[in-house]
Amino acid sequence: MTRLRFGILSTAVINDDVLPAFAATEVADVTAIASRELVRAVENAQARGIDRAYGSYRELLDAHDIDAVYIPLPNSLHHEWTSAALDAGKHVLCEKPLTIRANEAAALFAQADRLGLVLMEAFMYRHHPIANAVEDIVRSGQIGEVQSIRSHFSFTVADPENDIRLSAELGGGALRDVGCYCISFGRLVTGEDPEFVASHQLITPTGVDERTTALLEYPGGATATFDVSIRSPLAFGATVVGSDGVLSIPSPWYAHDPPHAISIARNDGATQTLNYSSRNSYELEIENFCRAVHREEPPRIPAEETIGVLATLEQIEAAATRTEHAQAHKET
Repeated sequence: MTRLRFGILSTAVINDDVLPAFAATEVADVTAIASRELVRAVENAQARGIDRAYGSYRELLDAHDIDAVYIPLPNSLHHEWTSAALDAGKHVLCEKPLTIRANEAAALFAQADRLGLVLMEAFMYRHHPIANAVEDIVRSGQIGEVQSIRSHFSFTVADPENDIRLSAELGGGALRDVGCYCISFGRLVTGEDPEFVASHQLITPTGVDERTTALLEYPGGATATFDVSIRSPLAFGATVVGSDGVLSIPSPWYAHDPPHAISIARNDGATQTLNYSSRNSYELEIENFCRAVHREEPPRIPAEETIGVLATLEQIEAAATRTEHAQAHKET
């Protein structure tokens, strides 16, 4: 396979996780990075061994020797720069959530198809063998009919005054940042989009949701509940309750970190622990994307999945009752 030459739009913190994954693969090379400030781009390029630095995103997109771009920009900028990258003839791997709205994502996928390019949402956990195993176990009926799905994901932003995840203008908030994992997981398990949602959000003074709790009901009869937060201690996990057993995934989102295992507890009292690879999810994501570009395999995350998750996210926002942060603390 010819190695794809990547450019990165942004010097975002997530690059600290993604760049080592690029370096570990044999399918891609990061040859350029861009920032709105040339000095920052140069500093990042020098620190990470990247050949070229650009002082604008447009300059990088105009480079003829770049095949694809990885976009870890703030959520509100994903649509604009994904579209610009596609128009520049670049394949695009864009961080989740792909866009703010589902119709924007649909338009981008149509644009990519029209131009003969690959566009994929970067949702790294979906590429790990644990995610594949969850899907296989459920589809094979090993835990019977799925009745309920429970998941959670929380952490505390390190610098609330400056973190883009607390900016409404930049598309921040707990639901978009970590809630999308739980929505995605529900779709992975059920293969469906919910037909009913209910939710509650705690809203910060900056106008984003600090915490979101949601209930989803699927056409097949399963329900899902989740809670997410960007101002709580680090915690995560997922459980799928079936009519014949319970599937527990202690580390669904960071499956490449220990424990690399899931467990099944059946109604008859039997238990089973299944161990999986510790391979880095970002590496697997990059490899899948590159193989999709070379038409060797389809993107692990198809367009309809990305659009469906975004549509559910919009439903949750529309259905939410809300409590303002200051009011919540006064009442307690």
